[in-house]
Amino acid sequence: MIKSNKKDPVDYVKPYIGSIGHLLTATSPMVMLPHSMANVSPVFTPGIGDTYLADRIYGFPIGACIIMPVAACNGLAPSEFASSFDHDFEMATPYYYSVLLEDYDIIVEYTVTHHAIYFRFTFPSSMNSSIYLYARDSGQLEILNSNAIQGYGLLKGMKHYVHMQFSKPFKQCSAYRYGDAEQTVINLNDKEAGFSVKYETTDRECIELKVGLSYISEEQARQNLINEIPGWDFENIKNRARGVWNKALSSIEVKGGTEKQRTIFYTSLYRAMTRMVNVTEYGRFYSNYDKKVHCCEDYDFYVNDGIWDTYRCMHPLQLLINAERQLDMIKSYLHIYDNTGWLPTFPHLDADYDIMIGNHGAAFITDVYMKGYRDFDVEKAYEAMKRNAMECTKLPWRKGPLTQLDKVYLEKGFFPALNKDEKETVREVHPFERRQAVSVTLEWCYDDWCIAQMAKALNKKEDYEYFIKRAENYRKLYDKRIGFMAPRNADGQWVEGFDPKLGGGLGGRDYTAECNSWVYTFHVQHDIEGLIDLMGGRQKFAERLDALFTEQYNGPKYMFLGQFPDSTGLIGQYAHGNEPSFHIPYLYNYAGQPWKTQRIVRMIMDIWYDDGPLGICGDEDGGAMSSWFVFSAIGFYPVCPGKPVYDIGSPIFEDIKIRMDSNKVFTIKAVNVSKQNKYVQAAQLNGKPLNEPWFRHEDIADGGTLILHMGPRPNKSWGISHIS
Repeated sequence: MIKSNKKDPVDYVKPYIGSIGHLLTATSPMVMLPHSMANVSPVFTPGIGDTYLADRIYGFPIGACIIMPVAACNGLAPSEFASSFDHDFEMATPYYYSVLLEDYDIIVEYTVTHHAIYFRFTFPSSMNSSIYLYARDSGQLEILNSNAIQGYGLLKGMKHYVHMQFSKPFKQCSAYRYGDAEQTVINLNDKEAGFSVKYETTDRECIELKVGLSYISEEQARQNLINEIPGWDFENIKNRARGVWNKALSSIEVKGGTEKQRTIFYTSLYRAMTRMVNVTEYGRFYSNYDKKVHCCEDYDFYVNDGIWDTYRCMHPLQLLINAERQLDMIKSYLHIYDNTGWLPTFPHLDADYDIMIGNHGAAFITDVYMKGYRDFDVEKAYEAMKRNAMECTKLPWRKGPLTQLDKVYLEKGFFPALNKDEKETVREVHPFERRQAVSVTLEWCYDDWCIAQMAKALNKKEDYEYFIKRAENYRKLYDKRIGFMAPRNADGQWVEGFDPKLGGGLGGRDYTAECNSWVYTFHVQHDIEGLIDLMGGRQKFAERLDALFTEQYNGPKYMFLGQFPDSTGLIGQYAHGNEPSFHIPYLYNYAGQPWKTQRIVRMIMDIWYDDGPLGICGDEDGGAMSSWFVFSAIGFYPVCPGKPVYDIGSPIFEDIKIRMDSNKVFTIKAVNVSKQNKYVQAAQLNGKPLNEPWFRHEDIADGGTLILHMGPRPNKSWGISHIS
């Protein structure tokens, strides 16, 4: 029998892609199911942010606790029982992980279900093999019998419950640092306190551990384990997890391209499916926002989102392949609004964190609504986004009532900046994040535009007129003298000496958010025609885009990155390593030069995405950077969430099938596509000629086919029918 070498989508995924950061945060090899509560990644050497370069493993997390198997050692504290490891003796996939702990000659394997983790430890021959358990913060464990332990760990004040079952009765157990072997309840009251179960093992003996997780109770953790891993069959659970991932990744099927491109693509799609996280447990969920357990009525409860990142393309991508889940996420946002009074910005398990800027929950909700999905409390959603817009401070990394700076915005239409070298006197301003006055204005203009679209759809005419006017406030920051968005002080005067490239201190934070005005000048995705007009027309707009991709650094590149550490993935001043840049390559479509979009998106995919540890050029902390690749690789991108429109770029695969809700399939065929054949020569959508470089969501909602005929040289007459 000839063995097939055909790969399934999950076989392409390499979780270590991006595990060495170009400058800042790296990824980790996370094992989980799509959006699942259970997720595991090794606890690597503290202080080493580049996980692939870590030299030791300190354990494996189970909720708010950590476990670590050891052999032939006694009396260790958590800081002492780490082991070296070698990537050549490791396997990392989305559904399964294994590694050799070299110091103990122990093989660790694990796989997951939605609410449980299944470990398999292969020990050497030893009279003293142990599995240590300790809490990340504090907690309590109870010994039920020689095969079972339950309890909880505390993390940020919230209880993470566990129920553990061992395949082999432990010979003895003991507490360390505090307590003794006779205790049945162990208090884990500091990071050096813990607990261990001990065995005598023969060579290559396997001991398995199943862990049920819950945020509701120990009993719910036990029930979750019984429901999902009732027996002792590691390979079966592993294969089931593999099947879940394979089905999820098969929502987008690609043919053609290279092995490397398929690897990057499916790894990117995997990353895009790790957030948000569903914390519903068989019809119930615990919400730390009101400290209560709720019965699910019509939705699952999701947490863990960074909407400043994810509204741009991750949520639109998830909407394409599972709209029902997006509706549940909106309902989760509204639950948080009910309990905090604000539409969240970074809703996590324990709290909504005041991170970054903007009211981008409005963009998320508006995009879903405008694409035709409306099974949520629309009036409450509108109330929430409007309340954020009218009553919440716009200060970076803050949430709460209006400040004197917000009142300037409401009166004059821009967020006020400090003059150069002026000392801060407003106490509410974050000492490190500063005012970010230009970015705050621009991002809130976009969010106000989103609110205006909802107001119009809901026939709230006065609100529409008010917010559509606020959406044009970006015009008040465009300084025609220099051709950039620029800061103004509270008196309305331009800040003297403003440098659009190097102004604003670390990360540009006096004026901009993590990248400079070269990037933020194009942050008007909701009114591109208006921005084109400000810049003097389409030709001048295209010239400004050209300059963005070639302008250099006024000195050594390392000095520029020292000031703008988030602005990695540079092509000129364009910084693909930071999310505000994402839509910019597609703006050539609006300048009448779509072939330049086709060229630059191919360049970005070729240069700044790879299949190794350095394969992601910026912080992939929310799935957004990976989602950009998924969209661009299949040939289109949502430039302006809230507008049900996708902009065409240049696909890298010859045949793409997107399986949307209700088994609708949207197919993209890139005829003659290749590395050189990157330019669109002609297009048809659902059997009709397409002469514009975009299409609407309604054109594909019921399935259909987009055919792009590709060639090696630009067809400069295609995609410009909208140009008068």
